[in-house]
Amino acid sequence: MSMERIEINPRKMGGKPVIKGTRIPVYFILELLANGWSFEDILENYPQLTREDILAAIRYASMILKEEQYVGVFG
Repeated sequence: MSMERIEINPRKMGGKPVIKGTRIPVYFILELLANGWSFEDILENYPQLTREDILAAIRYASMILKEEQYVGVFG
């Protein structure tokens, strides 16, 4: 389960979800992926992360977006 690797603590990064045991926010990992970084790029530059941590960040974001309600039209 992705939540085992995700931590939300008001004393860390203003309560943003981070990878447990780090100060690396989930949104940061998603931004790296969105900017074309591969898993290997992330793991090389952030050796405290694992492949499972990256997958957990993606799963967490997916879970949040599934629950979110959208109002209006984007475009």
